[in-house]
Amino acid sequence: MRRASRWGAVGPGVVGRGAALLLAAGLVLGVGGCGGRPTTHHKPGTSHEQADGTVGRLLAADDGTGHRLRQVDAAGAPGVRLSARPDSEDGWNIHLTVRNFRFTPDSVGGAALPGRGHARLFLDGRPLARTYGAWHHLPATLVRGAGGSGSLTARLYADDHTAWAVDGKSIQTTIPLTTGSTGTPAAADRTLDIEVRQGTVRPAPGRTEVKKGDRIALRVRSDRADTLHVHGYDKEVRLPAGRTATLTLTADRTGLFEVETHESGLLLTQLVVR
Repeated sequence: MRRASRWGAVGPGVVGRGAALLLAAGLVLGVGGCGGRPTTHHKPGTSHEQADGTVGRLLAADDGTGHRLRQVDAAGAPGVRLSARPDSEDGWNIHLTVRNFRFTPDSVGGAALPGRGHARLFLDGRPLARTYGAWHHLPATLVRGAGGSGSLTARLYADDHTAWAVDGKSIQTTIPLTTGSTGTPAAADRTLDIEVRQGTVRPAPGRTEVKKGDRIALRVRSDRADTLHVHGYDKEVRLPAGRTATLTLTADRTGLFEVETHESGLLLTQLVVR
């Protein structure tokens, strides 16, 4: 049956086609309109922010790991500071303090938006981990693999994995990291200096009494490469030949604990924690 209108008779097929055209037009307007809620879930290179250049300037240079630099003005640019505290069980607790920046784990892989993204950690310049928050735990075994000491770097990235930069340089910070230290020597209630030369321990091994809760720094220098180990606490650090290595621990367990070298099997001291 044909339906009449002021413009003439309209058949069912025409009605269906007209509705389809209106629906298609609505979808196109919905996708292409710029008045909707801002989102970071665009593929890199497709967002309005990137297209009109409001999110810095994408440079040809990269950060040394293949991620291109995204340069922004120094005024209001993101910033990061880094600190590390020894963990009484193992390794370090790493803390990132950021300014003009927000971690956005839900938007990774999306478009670069101002002051958002994630951080990457590097140990001695080698990629260590990607982090989407202020805290990260660094196991001591990873630092031992780097020779017992090194540098820790935190660098800021946008959600599209470009590296935030100012004046052509990545926005990052670096601290020296040594076993038992956090860029500056860890505060210790008791420091023991021990030297191993030609199989002889100086001062002669004895018992060292400390209070529970004290922080103990063991500074050991050996004329041959070895490994320092504290039994009971399962703490150890490599001893490079001719260099002083420091192992710092919190005496949070009572008892008697032997400190020795692994390869040479020398007793260095006995910690008595009361």
